[in-house]
Amino acid sequence: MGTALAVSPAIAQQPAQAQGPESVADLASGLLGAVVNISTSQSVAEEGDGPLPQVPDGSPFQELFEDFYKNRESGPSNNRVNSLGSGFVIDPTGFIVTNNHVIENADDIEVIFSDGSKLKAKLIGTDTKTDLSVLKVEPPQPLTSVKFGDSRKMRIGDWVMAIGNPFGLGGSVTVGIISASGRNINAGPYDNFIQTDAAINKGNSGGPLFNMSGEVIGINTAIISPSGGSIGIGFAVPTELAQNIVNQLIEFGETRRGWLGVRIQPVSDEVAESMKIGRARGALISGIVEGGPVATGPIQVGDIITSFDGRPISETRDLTRIVAESPIGEPLDVVILRDGKEQTVTVTLGRLENDEVASDETEAETTQEPNEEGTAPDGDGQEDPATPPTDQPMPEDPAPDAEEGAGETIAPQDEASAPVTEGLIGVELSNLDDAKRVSFSIAEGVEGVLITRVLPGSKAEGKGLKVGEVIVEVAQEFMKTPKQVAEKLTSIKGEGRRSGYLMIADKDGNLRLVAVPLE
Repeated sequence: MGTALAVSPAIAQQPAQAQGPESVADLASGLLGAVVNISTSQSVAEEGDGPLPQVPDGSPFQELFEDFYKNRESGPSNNRVNSLGSGFVIDPTGFIVTNNHVIENADDIEVIFSDGSKLKAKLIGTDTKTDLSVLKVEPPQPLTSVKFGDSRKMRIGDWVMAIGNPFGLGGSVTVGIISASGRNINAGPYDNFIQTDAAINKGNSGGPLFNMSGEVIGINTAIISPSGGSIGIGFAVPTELAQNIVNQLIEFGETRRGWLGVRIQPVSDEVAESMKIGRARGALISGIVEGGPVATGPIQVGDIITSFDGRPISETRDLTRIVAESPIGEPLDVVILRDGKEQTVTVTLGRLENDEVASDETEAETTQEPNEEGTAPDGDGQEDPATPPTDQPMPEDPAPDAEEGAGETIAPQDEASAPVTEGLIGVELSNLDDAKRVSFSIAEGVEGVLITRVLPGSKAEGKGLKVGEVIVEVAQEFMKTPKQVAEKLTSIKGEGRRSGYLMIADKDGNLRLVAVPLE
């Protein structure tokens, strides 16, 4: 008889424990000490609200009213307005980064650390165009600090952590992902924001946005919120922009941006087609600033910049931002499209000295849409103001009429005027003689063919051409007579091109490039 084998009963399986996402507690604990609360105060004069009430002598209320209103008679009083924001330590010696709108106009700035200690802060420098500021405290011992990471390595979908002071609740940690990059929210000329769904609220302004290695890859700055609370759309200044600004503020107390000295406009599909460059891309040079870095070359009006110092230029705001970030006084390679052919030239940037000079480059950038409703700095402990107005760029077709009602007051056409292009683009032209130069107040340096009439509903009107403007070039060929303009447009159309590429000057000589349909 065989030996029976004992069979042990089946071991009951234990139910698996539910587990959530991987904890970020270790990461957060090492970073909290470097994130600070920024408390500011400002004196605000309070105007009197009207005459003091008259109380009869001996009234039982006389003493009460005298105590309550005793300060009113000495003039307006000062109230203290307080606000809160966030910041972070980037150097153990006490340098702290925050937003400009957190500390703007503050009389006193106090930094509150995670252990509850407080230090008075000094403003080292601020940059309103990127909404960044650097503060300095004098700590009794080295501070916990964090380092900048490379925001260019971050991808949409990467996890990020925000730490800050929302609604005065210091040391708040939130986690989310990068929702988008390169966002333009019309906050300034160098917009290039990271968008995140990590919860950012009032008071988070100036706080850091970390990658999962504990490096700062953005400075939380703004939110979109109809209610004032987080709806999962927050914006941070990327370190690829912020780090250079912060370093300059620490070293110089101000920013030192590059300046190319050109006016630019977008490359429309029509311009791309008429210039035979394929898809629309780059930034189109519509003017050169007299006395600027490239006033004598090598960049010319009509060039399209597609790469600057090895960085691609997809649209006009890319050029504005990259030029500002590039080194001054060093030779830089620029890739341009000229006459449909790609070539590389070398330029040396000057320094952008002030806002008047800045407008030469940024105002011609592109027509910007109005600020998106609800976009505002994300935290100062008070009601969020609307996003401050930005330097408005010049529209693509901005030139005004030579004078009010110019279309109704022009003189009868002489033999030099002819509606020869009426069937093509819908304008009547004239030679630009001395009499017409005076009549239309056209500057001496402007040369070309004068537009004396723009037909209502025409292609020219649709592209913004105005009476009193001057056609300087057609397809990069200088125009002297109305007949030459008509012949050139006819020739272009005969080649199968769908639009004519015109350089237009206003009465002051400001240039822009317009592609007018020929079909």
